Amino acid sequence: MSKSGFVAIAGKPNAGKSTLLNKLVGQKLAITSAKVQSTRARVLGLHTTGDTQMVLVDAPGLLDPEYPLQHAMRRTAVRAITDADVIVYLADARHGQPAPLEAAAGLDRPPRAPVITVLNKCDTLDANARAKLAAQNPGAILVSARTGHGVEELLAAITAALPEGPFLYPADDVAAQPVRFFAAELIRETALEQLEEEVPYSVACEIEEFREEPKPVYIRAVLYVERDSQKAIVIGDKGARIRAIGVTARAKIETLIDEKIYLDLWVKVLPNWRRDENALRRFGYAMPEE
Repeated sequence: MSKSGFVAIAGKPNAGKSTLLNKLVGQKLAITSAKVQSTRARVLGLHTTGDTQMVLVDAPGLLDPEYPLQHAMRRTAVRAITDADVIVYLADARHGQPAPLEAAAGLDRPPRAPVITVLNKCDTLDANARAKLAAQNPGAILVSARTGHGVEELLAAITAALPEGPFLYPADDVAAQPVRFFAAELIRETALEQLEEEVPYSVACEIEEFREEPKPVYIRAVLYVERDSQKAIVIGDKGARIRAIGVTARAKIETLIDEKIYLDLWVKVLPNWRRDENALRRFGYAMPEE
C-alpha cells in the first residue's frame, strides 16, 4: 500500500525551513535569504520515492504579527500545521532546547498530527555541543539542511509517520504550484539579495503576463514598493539596479524551467500595501473572513 500526505515544515523565522524543503525535494523551489521573514506564502514541494509521496509545505515563520501582512503570514503558517498529516518542527540548534510546538505557534492544544522535532544547523556546533543537545532532546533529529547531514534519518521518520493513501500528485512532479508562482518568488528573492535596509520588506512581485509561445518565454513582472523613494532605490542610477535584478532573476528562472526567457521587469508604487487588506488579497493573501 502506498503512503502519502502533507508534511508541514514549521518553525520560527530563519530556522532554515526553506533550505530544508529545497534539500528534501532535491531542487531549489523555496527562496532563501539571510533576511528574516523572506517566506510569505506556502510553497509546496514533492518528494516521491517508491511507494511514498511527501507533499512538503514550507510556510512562513511563526512570528508575533505587527501588521496585516504579518497576520496573513502567521495565518498561513498555523493553517499549514492544522492541515498537516505530519509536522516537522524545525528549530535552530544554536538556540538550545526549543519550546514545544504549541507554545511556539500559540496553539490552544497540541496539533493532531505527529510532530517530528528537528534541530537544524547542527554543522555549526562542535561535537560536545551536539552531544549535549541530543541528550537534552532525546526524540529530536539533528540535521544540517545546508550540508544534508541527518536528512536521510529525517526522511525515514517522515515516511514512518505518513498515513496510507494514494499519491496526491504525479510521481514525476517536484512542485505543486504553477511556474509563474516560482518566477515571482525568484524575482523577489533577487530583490532581497540586492537591496539593503528596509526596502526588501516593502517589495512584492506580481506576474502580469506569462506567455510560453512563441519562444522565448515572455514574463512581464512588476515589483511593487510602498513609497516613491523606494521606487527610486529599486530602479537605481540610470536603471542600473533594476537591470541587475532582472539579469540575475532571469538566470534563476531559466535554470528552474530549463528554457530561455525574456523578463520584462517594472517597478510601481502601491502605497502602504503591507497594511492594506485589499492589496493583500490582490497578492493572494488570505484575510480573516476568508
